[in-house]
Amino acid sequence: MLHFGTDGVRGTAFEDLSLESVRDLGRAIARVLSPTAVVVGRDTRQSGPSLQSALVQGITAEGVEVHLLGVAPTPAIAFIAETHDWVGVSITASHNPWKDNGIKVFATGGAKLSDAQQVEIEREWHAMSTAEQGIPEATVHAASDLLDEYIDHRVSIIGEGRLNGLTVALDCANGAMSEVAGKVFARVGAAVEITHASPDGTNINDECGATHPEALAGHMSSVSADLGLSFDGDGDRVIGVTAGGDVVDGDRLIALAAIDLAQRGLLRNKSVAVTVMSNLGFHRAMQSHDIEVVVTPVGDRHVLEALDTSDLVLGGEQSGHIIYAAHATTGDGLLAGLMLAEQLQRTKSDFLQVSRDVMVSYPQVLVNVRTNNKIADPADVLAEQVATAERLLAGNGRVLLRASGTEPVIRVMVEAETAELAREVAETLADAVRAADVAH
Repeated sequence: MLHFGTDGVRGTAFEDLSLESVRDLGRAIARVLSPTAVVVGRDTRQSGPSLQSALVQGITAEGVEVHLLGVAPTPAIAFIAETHDWVGVSITASHNPWKDNGIKVFATGGAKLSDAQQVEIEREWHAMSTAEQGIPEATVHAASDLLDEYIDHRVSIIGEGRLNGLTVALDCANGAMSEVAGKVFARVGAAVEITHASPDGTNINDECGATHPEALAGHMSSVSADLGLSFDGDGDRVIGVTAGGDVVDGDRLIALAAIDLAQRGLLRNKSVAVTVMSNLGFHRAMQSHDIEVVVTPVGDRHVLEALDTSDLVLGGEQSGHIIYAAHATTGDGLLAGLMLAEQLQRTKSDFLQVSRDVMVSYPQVLVNVRTNNKIADPADVLAEQVATAERLLAGNGRVLLRASGTEPVIRVMVEAETAELAREVAETLADAVRAADVAH
């Protein structure tokens, strides 16, 4: 039985995520959140239309009307939910392969679900009898035109024609940004080179996009672009690529934005929120600019919670989820890319140079250890081994052990002054995790 992870429900389409389970999840969403309406969109996976039909069947069986966007980026769905005060649902498995799919849910007004809401929806969902009968179906509206509201809003943040003279290369991951990102950048004046924007249902994220930025990096030599932006399948994350082919991860993009906002007096409370996965080099860069760092668990909803609690305007993840809280209720790769392009244009900066100068990354090694038994708090179980590892690093590195929120995996992350030391410590800890799994 599926459960909510760090960002919604995800699994193999038609197996883990059956049509019946998606229909019942739609009913549970409608029952628990009691929306006036739900806006539904999907990415470009082959399974999307079938899962959409099942979800809509469940929602409308509870008497709630649905507005169908068709293929749409997740942040666009959240924006429309915010604008119309609806619940939003994105049918997507984000950066996963095409055979997977999932459901991301936004509460009324486009905000991420709270822990309590997730628990209640999951409880209702799992307790539901498929034999239960709903009331006659509510209205379903074809609403692809609402996507223009999102496009217009993102353009308005930068301004028509403001990026004249800038050339941007876009890798759309054969996903939900394929028909959107180019339109927006063209309207703000940039010349656009687009790759991987021909989805066929099975090529989403396939050796392209934010999880494979080397694809765009290899393409940069054949175009005269000032910067490249590589989105994931549903468009809520972005990775940068310089004209020289350097890959610029979320840590560096957030660091560039934070320093720029702070220098202009726009970084509220002179603080930024990131997850525990952000590189130690990011923390040291922020310290050198007198910017406080609020650290959260992995997942952009935790970052959003920190932004709200601490009254901040900027946060995100190393993976490329970047949140500008003044403009969006969730991570938006397109918005982050626009803000980066505007910054480079305004400051007349070379992306290659500033991305290299902004921080010095510590070598980081991540080992995923698949387990047979649930180890909820591996750092506590292996406290002695972690302490030994930290003594080896002598204050010039970092150790993180955490259980994945979406699969039976313990993630072991080590940063150190050298890649060799990071690898050695990470493998030692990974062996300790495997031993603890057997002991369980």
